Amino acid sequence: MYRILFKTISLALFIAVLSSCSENKKVPAEKSPVIIAYVGGYRGEVDASRISPEKITHINYAFVNLIDGRATLTNEKTDTINFRTLNALKEVNPDLKILISIGGWTWSGLFSDAVLTAEGRKLFASTSADIVGKYDLDGVDIDWEYPGFGGMEGNIFRPEDKENFTLMFEALRESLDSLEGVTGKKYLLTTAVGGFEKFVEHTEMDKCAPYLDYVNLMTYDYYPEKIARHHTNMYPSQQYECLYSGQYAVESFMRAGVPAEKLVVGISFGSRAFKVKDDATKGLGDTVVAQTRAGGGFTRIKDSLENRKGFVKYWDSTARAPYLFHEENKVFVTYDDEQSVTEKCLYTLENGLAGVMFWEYMSDPKEYLLDAINEAYGRNTTSKE
Repeated sequence: MYRILFKTISLALFIAVLSSCSENKKVPAEKSPVIIAYVGGYRGEVDASRISPEKITHINYAFVNLIDGRATLTNEKTDTINFRTLNALKEVNPDLKILISIGGWTWSGLFSDAVLTAEGRKLFASTSADIVGKYDLDGVDIDWEYPGFGGMEGNIFRPEDKENFTLMFEALRESLDSLEGVTGKKYLLTTAVGGFEKFVEHTEMDKCAPYLDYVNLMTYDYYPEKIARHHTNMYPSQQYECLYSGQYAVESFMRAGVPAEKLVVGISFGSRAFKVKDDATKGLGDTVVAQTRAGGGFTRIKDSLENRKGFVKYWDSTARAPYLFHEENKVFVTYDDEQSVTEKCLYTLENGLAGVMFWEYMSDPKEYLLDAINEAYGRNTTSKE
């Protein structure tokens, strides 16, 4: 009996010691998905009271311009006000990171010239870091639309963009690291990229990736040429010949050498609407006649258009994406909703991606989609009503 008691006590002590060791051992916490919000400062002053900092991890401030090879605050008066009000959101969420996003569709025309030489890259990188340091921000996001093949009509592009795109990030990383040496603060470097194969073909993403913290896939604005299609579908549709999808973008960039843990899937808080041919019966897959402004942001779509005013909501089960069709007016509207956003978030979790980003915050003022993102990621939120 004493031997049994001794063995029992010894076993209990062993378990207690093992438990104590396990508690003291530092086990790396699972990294939470990022939720990156693009916030437009191009309109003027940002009403920061409309932003819920506890629901996001990063703000990419759009946009900073590129003039004479320098990162430039074109709207300096309101930009500087916005930097102060956005930084104040850290009182609610101290972990919130705020980056300047340079370029965008309208201000990408001079990237090619600016980074053509080593001296030009150094100037651009140093002026970018200067803005970050001066306004106590957290990093730089580059939105060059697009290296090697233009973008907006009139944009300058050249074959050398492929290599210079990489060298630009090298220079930016060096400037941000130098700033870190002064402030002791770690700075982020990210980029927004076209969510299609052509972008991959004109860049060296495997060489860019080591300099970057996140690669934000613009898996939206898949504009139709002749056929009405989804503009922000996660998966290919079987309703038409599908050349673009979020899944295809992710796989393309992974094949190009970008690690999964740096890839961020894009979500659209707005919509795209098109007039289709007069004999159209379904919208999706029909012939496009012209683009219209019938859609708007998601709050408007949810509150005013879904199954209202002649618009009928449909769900494409293969693309995992919604759309509206107004049969009388022959108007097709493509957008993200709560279900498609959830699908995208689940995809990032299942495939070990960094998380999601979205364009643009103020397009869904009631935060229906932002709440869907947080719910999918297991974060507690309260919807704005």
